Amino acid sequence: MENSPAEGAKFRILFVCTGNTCRSPMAEAIARSRAAELGWDHVEVRSAGIAAFPGAPASGGAVRAASKHGLDLSDHASTLLTDDAAQGADLILTMSPTHLMRVIELGGGDRAVLLTSYAGGAPDGPRAETVPDPIGGSDEEYEQTFLLLRDLIERVMMRLQPAVSP
Repeated sequence: MENSPAEGAKFRILFVCTGNTCRSPMAEAIARSRAAELGWDHVEVRSAGIAAFPGAPASGGAVRAASKHGLDLSDHASTLLTDDAAQGADLILTMSPTHLMRVIELGGGDRAVLLTSYAGGAPDGPRAETVPDPIGGSDEEYEQTFLLLRDLIERVMMRLQPAVSP
């Protein structure tokens, strides 16, 4: 999962959640921004959902949470996770075990892992392996999810740095 990309090749990261309107779009925006800050022009970041309605916008809470941190989700359109998307990614980071199982069913299991596991763990809690889904929740819940994602993604980027730094 951490092979260095060949010269000139893209390294593709895919974040997966349920509807691709909350968690994975926020994760995509955070990771894309961080990759740009690191000068990783060869890293491509996308997101998809295992039960996404294609073309749906990011949820209002996700848009507001991202905007508060200088990220724009206003142009996001949800994407359904397909076997092509799973096969085309070098690293697939899922928000929950259910999402991971779907990626495995699509043949992407050798490149897939829970985001919390890849990042080295999440804060302790009854569902620490799962990034909480804020759908339908308050702006505070979206903000908490955004901050958790930002922390996890920073740790992912540090782990990837030896393999993907230019």
